[in-house]
Amino acid sequence: MATEKIKVLVVDDASFMVKAIGNILNSDPDIEVVGSAKNGLEALTKIKELKPDIITLDVDMPIMNGITAVRHIMLECPVPIIILSSLFTNGAISFEALRLGVVDFLPKPSGAISKDIHIAKQHIIDRVKMGVSVHIDNIHRVRIEQYNEEKKLTNRYGYQALHHILLLGTTLGGPNTSIRIFSQLSPDLSAAAIMIQETAPRILAAFIDEFDKYATWNIKQALDGTVLEAGTCYVASNETSVRVEVNEQQEAIIRVSDAIDNPLDELFSSAADVFEQNTTGVLLTGIGDDGSNGFKVIREKLGTTIAQNSHTCVYPNLAQCAIERGLVDKIVIEKELAKEIENAIRKQEKNS
Repeated sequence: MATEKIKVLVVDDASFMVKAIGNILNSDPDIEVVGSAKNGLEALTKIKELKPDIITLDVDMPIMNGITAVRHIMLECPVPIIILSSLFTNGAISFEALRLGVVDFLPKPSGAISKDIHIAKQHIIDRVKMGVSVHIDNIHRVRIEQYNEEKKLTNRYGYQALHHILLLGTTLGGPNTSIRIFSQLSPDLSAAAIMIQETAPRILAAFIDEFDKYATWNIKQALDGTVLEAGTCYVASNETSVRVEVNEQQEAIIRVSDAIDNPLDELFSSAADVFEQNTTGVLLTGIGDDGSNGFKVIREKLGTTIAQNSHTCVYPNLAQCAIERGLVDKIVIEKELAKEIENAIRKQEKNS
């Protein structure tokens, strides 16, 4: 019996882009574009009429833009959403879309019927195929307020010596959860954090700049050679590899290099070699089994491992693989993650 095709609705006000995206998706035998819409308002009607499995959504559209459309869609007729936009340098837009729970935010290929739309072809197809397996009931918008900048500065003046490392790993669907954690996590821990998430490198810097406005911690991009500071979370795309090493001054630093197959394992194991029992590893929502071997090293060094309860994950595989291998000290539902991470680091502080 033939497998039913993935039904996609393409939402974009540019007819040439609708055609280009449609050609890309229809080139895959498992995907069928069942319709298109020129704005968010029309998309709402088409979703209810056509019942697509997933939609691709532009942001800059008349009548109802993409961000407003996401808010309405997730309330009225929830469906996995992949943003495909040329506004990827606008951090406020990418941050808001990911906060609201879109599956991913991808840069729209530049130009008209451009060369790079064909270079991006397989990436778009892969995202659609992964997007349909999302646990839509576990997508929740993060309620946040802009963090008081004076309060953040005050926290930074109270310098904390760095004794602990917090490592977070996630793939598709993870930025929503990471926003929730760092809008709640206490900034006065004697820890630095490094987080690898599946975010397109072209949107990462702008996303981080906006993320920093709402986080209790300082949020910075993970750059090669950076000396780790307590109260700062360094964010990297999983399209790079990140290690923790010690420099000649005996300071813990970040080393960033080219992409590898298992970046979470690399980060977790290298950091545990440096911080040993003062290491806390966290696996969040995601696809694949990366991070499990790194968790094994953390536990060998007597550090702490935490996994998001897979029943609350948008994608359960990443956390569940480590849980099934018996490599997790604590399994935590999403809304309790910040509290349990803080408890783990406080416990390490007492034992130091």
